[in-house]
Amino acid sequence: MTAPIPVTLLTGFLGSGKTTLLNALLKDPGMDRAAAVINEFGEIGLDHDLIESSTETMVLMGSGCLCCTVRGDLADTLNDLRTRREAGEIDFDRVVIETTGIADPGPIVQTLVMDGDLSYDFALDGVLVTADAATGARTLDQNFEAVQQIAMADRIVLTKTDLVTEGQLAAFEKRIEAINPGATRTKADHGRIDPKILFGVSLHQESTKKQALDWVAMAPKKPALPPLSGLKNTNPLGLPQSHGLFASGTASPRPTSHDGRVSSQSIEIDTPISPIVFDLWLESLMNSAAADILRLKGVVHVEGMKHPFALHGVQHIFHPPVPLSHWPEDDKVTRIVVIGRDLPPGYLAESLAFLRSQPPVTEHKL
Repeated sequence: MTAPIPVTLLTGFLGSGKTTLLNALLKDPGMDRAAAVINEFGEIGLDHDLIESSTETMVLMGSGCLCCTVRGDLADTLNDLRTRREAGEIDFDRVVIETTGIADPGPIVQTLVMDGDLSYDFALDGVLVTADAATGARTLDQNFEAVQQIAMADRIVLTKTDLVTEGQLAAFEKRIEAINPGATRTKADHGRIDPKILFGVSLHQESTKKQALDWVAMAPKKPALPPLSGLKNTNPLGLPQSHGLFASGTASPRPTSHDGRVSSQSIEIDTPISPIVFDLWLESLMNSAAADILRLKGVVHVEGMKHPFALHGVQHIFHPPVPLSHWPEDDKVTRIVVIGRDLPPGYLAESLAFLRSQPPVTEHKL
């Protein structure tokens, strides 16, 4: 079975340097087997002497990188790329999708994960977000879309760092870390980065312990993930369904600060989790706050399973769990990170604390 083609989503707010970054990447020999899906060629300064051939919707760069414009639906564009690749007209082994500056990454992630036809040949590798160090703080103040992009990022590229002092940069990075503590950060050098930074971002394949730990690093209507135990619709703990963790919905006033609308919480559990408890936790979280869970990442150990698995979700969309068969046998610690928006104070902490519960022991009488 052929492995699916990894797809990197490149986004960032208007003026954050995303187009400059992509323009430099298109000329890099390290992108020689990549297909870049962009909104319009007009925004990209393609040097004519670097273009080998072109059509109305597609340009082949001298570096070997292939560029095409989104015409209509993204799924149609990817299907067209796949068809041409299978016909031998073009060749690529990875895809970079550049979004508009105010795009919400969620719907694109949903397309890649939930479209059964696409997900067979394409797999989301990660979300890369550009953040302007010079004007980024003001952008975060004025535009919640920019805050959401940061919150949903796997990796953040800091741009225009040469235009600010070390103190200003440190303050901006501290603010970003508060929004998304788990995202790794790198600095662009006048709009340039090593193309390798684009790839291998998320954990969608078996990995080493270090890579998995980095993936869930943390400073202080579609169905959700299929149940592991088959008991997700039961309530063995006898917990009420109308409030607390199992609430059907909660409302809270929105904080005045855009940053304050985003909250994050992590948990480490030293012993494997009951499959019943895990199913109930995930199901209840999705029922009560799915649209407001921006990111969920974890390395989860469940009772009765030999290996832990990697868990990765964006809003109500979950990637299939990935078994980590090379995980050290002596490490049984579950690590989960959740980032949400507009949630009541303490909601995430209360939710994650439920994972420490134990189902009641039922006595069988003969």
